[in-house]
Amino acid sequence: MRRILTPLLALVVALLAASPGQAQTADRKTAISLFGSAYQYKGSLGEDFWKWDRNYYGPGIGINRYLTKGLDLGLQGSYVELKGTQSPATFFNTNVVNVNLALKLKLNNGWALKEDAFVQPYLLAAPGYVYMSREGQVRGTNVNENKSYVDLFGAAGLNFRITDGIGLFVQTGQHIPLNANIDGEPNRDSDKFDDRYLQHTVGVTFAFGKPKDTDQDGVPDRKDKCPNTPAGVAVDPNGCPLDKDADGVPDYQDKCPDEKGTAALEGCPDRDGDGVRDGDDACPDQAGKPELKGCPDADNDGIPDNVDKCPGTPAGTKVDATGCPAVVDEDADGVIDTRDRCPGTPAGTRVDSVGCPLAIDPAVQKLQVPIGFRTNSTIIERRSYPTANRIADAMKTHPDYQLRIIGHADSRGTEEYNQDLSLRRAEAVKRYFTNKGVEPARIITEGRGEAEPVAPNTTKTGQGRNRRVEFRFEFVPTTTPIP
Repeated sequence: MRRILTPLLALVVALLAASPGQAQTADRKTAISLFGSAYQYKGSLGEDFWKWDRNYYGPGIGINRYLTKGLDLGLQGSYVELKGTQSPATFFNTNVVNVNLALKLKLNNGWALKEDAFVQPYLLAAPGYVYMSREGQVRGTNVNENKSYVDLFGAAGLNFRITDGIGLFVQTGQHIPLNANIDGEPNRDSDKFDDRYLQHTVGVTFAFGKPKDTDQDGVPDRKDKCPNTPAGVAVDPNGCPLDKDADGVPDYQDKCPDEKGTAALEGCPDRDGDGVRDGDDACPDQAGKPELKGCPDADNDGIPDNVDKCPGTPAGTKVDATGCPAVVDEDADGVIDTRDRCPGTPAGTRVDSVGCPLAIDPAVQKLQVPIGFRTNSTIIERRSYPTANRIADAMKTHPDYQLRIIGHADSRGTEEYNQDLSLRRAEAVKRYFTNKGVEPARIITEGRGEAEPVAPNTTKTGQGRNRRVEFRFEFVPTTTPIP
């Protein structure tokens, strides 16, 4: 037994030292196999083939190296003690050590089966070397001998892929050690195949190493169809970023990951096809202009059709916020051209109510602040009395001025009603001033209804600011009659 243990130990050490610790697929190209085998002898003293009660068992180890999808190269070593007895005078005990260089033809090469299939059939051709140490007798004569032979070994097997790094395999093959004499019988046939044995194997293969994964997404580069995925992005089995709405825009870049959209809109839908995503489109069912939040503008005046009160405005016409022709003030003096008696006044010049230059007293100009009214009322708010009184005093101390009172209303009620209400408010203020001693001829009143709000009418505060009367002091030389 010692004669066989020493070379067997040397074999195991050599095999383990040869392992580079990588992987036996395209990702893990090297693996170690540990296995146990049942052996069945056939020779001059008998035949045990397929007689499972006549098995002899032994261990084995192997190193396998991936070459291509269809081929592996392996180095295998195994040991067994074969025995046979014909009579008390004829028997043998033969220790057998096999070392074989195995070329494995894998059938999971992508043609019939996928490379990562669970069941992976293969064929094995493994020429090698066998060392035999025999003790025994043949008809009372000792036939002890230690000898080595060339070994021909062929097998077929199935590997079961448990994980990427672990496989369980079963294999059956036949060893034909050329011209070997396992049992020591001197009377033999003339060919070299008298003594041989079957090897039925069950084993496990451990693959080592780690597949290259450049983007660290858990999918090896060899299988990764999106090898440059940013760190931390969830991927599918192909290594590509998840895209649950299947619109071609990965979820991590998709601003609308639950709705199928377009890449141009960062994965968001645009059902009217106007280039404005539905979530930002004020008119999602009508193709419009991006600068108008996706709403159409048939007359191209810059006002969306849904708020344009004058939809047929001629091209080039200046319009206001409602899409209607705007009040024009070419010299920007605050007086519209239709009322401006002095058009073309230089920029920055102070003008009166008809657009003509005015040298107004700064102290009087400071009093041009609005006074407020209650809702739907011509009654001046009590808090405006001090302002009104100062204006009355200014009019009495500045006889070279006339006062223009302009009434306004908020948007509640009809336009006609608000126009009338604003004029009545201006007249109410005029009565207040005349009661304070200001000549009626020096006061001009106007009503402008709801047309000139100073704040949005959507809040109570804004409505309160719009219920007002404004004042304009107009310089009138004493030689100029007051209109």
